[in-house]
Amino acid sequence: MAVIDLVKWNGNPNILAWRFPSQELSTWTQLVVNETQEAYVVKEGVYQGPFGAGRHTLDTENIPLIASLMKLPFGGQSPFTAEVWFVNRVTNLDIRWGTPDPIQLQDPKYQLMVPVRAFGQYGIRITDAKKFLLKLVGTLPGFDAATLADYFKGIFTTRIKTNIAQAIIKNGQSVLEISTHLDTLSGILKTSLAPEMEEYGIGLAQFNIHSINVPENDPAVVSLKAALAKRTEMGILGYNYQQERSFDVLQTAAGNEGAAGGVMGAGMGLGMGVAMGGPMGGALTQMTPIIQTGGISGTPATCPACQAPNPPGTRFCGKCGASLEAANKPPAGVHQCPKCSAAIPADSKFCHSCGCKLTLTCAKCGVDIAVGAKFCGNCGQPLNPA
Repeated sequence: MAVIDLVKWNGNPNILAWRFPSQELSTWTQLVVNETQEAYVVKEGVYQGPFGAGRHTLDTENIPLIASLMKLPFGGQSPFTAEVWFVNRVTNLDIRWGTPDPIQLQDPKYQLMVPVRAFGQYGIRITDAKKFLLKLVGTLPGFDAATLADYFKGIFTTRIKTNIAQAIIKNGQSVLEISTHLDTLSGILKTSLAPEMEEYGIGLAQFNIHSINVPENDPAVVSLKAALAKRTEMGILGYNYQQERSFDVLQTAAGNEGAAGGVMGAGMGLGMGVAMGGPMGGALTQMTPIIQTGGISGTPATCPACQAPNPPGTRFCGKCGASLEAANKPPAGVHQCPKCSAAIPADSKFCHSCGCKLTLTCAKCGVDIAVGAKFCGNCGQPLNPA
């Protein structure tokens, strides 16, 4: 044992509390405490102090020379033990935290179950060194920031999950948009966690959420982001999902083989589009002559259902989608030119619009027969339209 011991600590900033290794300090021991520290002497199991910044002389009852005699009955150990604890009062701002597993939440905006993770850091400062030593450190040889983070991990995880879930549900915002409220959430969590740490003599200097995110490879997240990308694309192009589906129906109908099938499919698509009203209905109405036989000349067809006028030769109404077969049928005594569809008198032999010959001559009996007949009405001779 030295005549006079010197006790001093120049510690790592991540170490919050440290015990001087010797317990047999001589009386007149010089204790040196830095301005960023606070010290306590544990004598006969009782904390004495605090000792602030400066030099202090300790009275441990371990008098040199006499102490060696006092150790004999106690197996070579002094009965007058004294421990010195140093507590670091510097603010530590780099303690990391994170949710150990994702929080399963239902996105309030898109109604999908998505996993949510959160990460950040916080800062602490020892505000009551004696309470800190008594309630957390105990008889440990030291106590660092990593140990403190492990001690409070359970409390932090519960509070963080609860407050993030409440914020998302209360605000009705999507998980993908909650990052705009990190400052507000950080303040809420600091207020919630500070009283818990004060119970152990620790002040919560700050609490920050760095990120609230979702795993990129989660199926629900992939589907949600794909849908949002599609919606953005539609918004840029200037139409919505129903309009896109109507265009798909029209495109499919136009590609069907056979005139009847193609026209029928197009008519159904037009009916769907017009039912949507507004600009979409008008656009589909303008498309009608193109989808149909294409600007056939003749008398405009009036829809028998809604009385809307339609271009000549239109087979389905561009406003309501009703069939115009009856409206396109020529009145009694009037025929339709097979080439240009112009209305002409029934006894005409040539079309007055395109000059097409409208009659055939029977090779057997010489009687004129209307174009389109397969047999002569006079003698029954089969006719060759060519």
